[in-house]
Amino acid sequence: MPIGKKSTDSTLYALIAFVALFIIAATAGVIYYLKFEEQRGLADTAQKRLGEFASPAEVQKIGALVGAEQSGKSRLKVTLDYLDQAIGLIAPGAAGDTSAEVKVNEATTKVKEMVALVAKQNPELNDVDPNTTLLQVTEKLTSALQSTKAAEAATRGQLEELQSRFDDAMKASMEKEQALLAEKDKFQEQFEKVRTGYDELKGLLEKKTDEQVKDLYGKLDQERTGREETNKQLLKSQAELQTAQDRIQKILKEDVWPIKPPPDKEVKAFEPDGKVILVDDEAKTVQISLGSNDHIYQGLTFEVYDRGVPIPGNGKGKADIEVYNVGDSFSSARIIRSDKKNPIVADDIIANLIWSPTKANTFVVAGDFDLNGDGVPDDDAIAKIRRLVEKWGGKVADSVTMNTDYVILGMPPAVPQKPTVQETEKYPNAMEKYEHALQQAAKYKDIQSQALALSIPIFNADRFLYFIGYKTQAGNPGAF
Repeated sequence: MPIGKKSTDSTLYALIAFVALFIIAATAGVIYYLKFEEQRGLADTAQKRLGEFASPAEVQKIGALVGAEQSGKSRLKVTLDYLDQAIGLIAPGAAGDTSAEVKVNEATTKVKEMVALVAKQNPELNDVDPNTTLLQVTEKLTSALQSTKAAEAATRGQLEELQSRFDDAMKASMEKEQALLAEKDKFQEQFEKVRTGYDELKGLLEKKTDEQVKDLYGKLDQERTGREETNKQLLKSQAELQTAQDRIQKILKEDVWPIKPPPDKEVKAFEPDGKVILVDDEAKTVQISLGSNDHIYQGLTFEVYDRGVPIPGNGKGKADIEVYNVGDSFSSARIIRSDKKNPIVADDIIANLIWSPTKANTFVVAGDFDLNGDGVPDDDAIAKIRRLVEKWGGKVADSVTMNTDYVILGMPPAVPQKPTVQETEKYPNAMEKYEHALQQAAKYKDIQSQALALSIPIFNADRFLYFIGYKTQAGNPGAF
């Protein structure tokens, strides 16, 4: 074969091979392109579907979001398992074979129902928001539980203290009961003895009634005879005493008093205690001749009488004064009452029946007094007078003796009529009041008679108040 033809054939074969290879390559490229486009479409679809599950940024950090990789489980499976575990902790019944949405909705519904139920059962959680998490509710319940436990502990302590006190009271009650039972047994024993004695006396009376009646009649006659003799002797003694007293009075009046008159028993009440040394009409004050050296003190009152004139029998003077400032030898006093027609002047005398610079006068007070002038006897009048006397240095006794200086008598105590049976049934203390009134009336008469017998000066309420310079203030609140 010629050389030129052979070279041409080789080129032709090479060209054919190149074309064939090109065709094959082109066909492969087309096939690969088609496959690429198909894979790219699949990749786009997969990317879109993946975007439905997670964003690209979330895909990049999905490991950090889900946690450690678990063998044989995808990240989504691991996430779903975690979701089921969380829902199982919140609402165990919600983690069934359903979608995550249904599971979450069921768990949310159960949480809200549980929160509402807890808030209803626990008033302290009424203000809880229905969307509150279980953790917040748990914290509130824990706080409430701690408060409840603290209150329970305090209550238990109080209960233990009350139990202890109750046990002590029961013990004391048992001891008292035992003592009462022992006392009861003692009384029972005494009762048995008394009953035995009564039975013996009853038997004796039944056996010897006639004899005992005769003895009792005999004793009664003897007592009657003795009483009659005693009464005769008493009457005889009283008659002799009265005769003796009448003779003494007759001798005093006819023989003794014409020669030497009896002493005036009230002369001491008419003795002045001091005098006025200075008068300040503008300031309505006076200076008196008594001071701390004479045991004068603030609040003491005096009646002022005209100088050179005896103190009147009713004790009413020209003015009342009250000491407000005390010096050593003189004192200042304010004028409580005065007479413009007969004003206080220097050297007028002053006196107070209670006060004395040398001794404590003794008084006896009895009767009903109307100190405030409202026409009704004061229930506490005697107590008020006692306080005033003792405040100004005097003494108050309950009965008249030789040491009594003055007796202050009010109105005789009123004695009501003796209550009837019906009145005592209606007013149980009616008889007690009646007997008390009798006792007070008897005491009044006894004091009066003893004062007369012992020639002790007797003053009524007004005369007494005038003699102490207190008549003007007696009606004022808090005067006593």
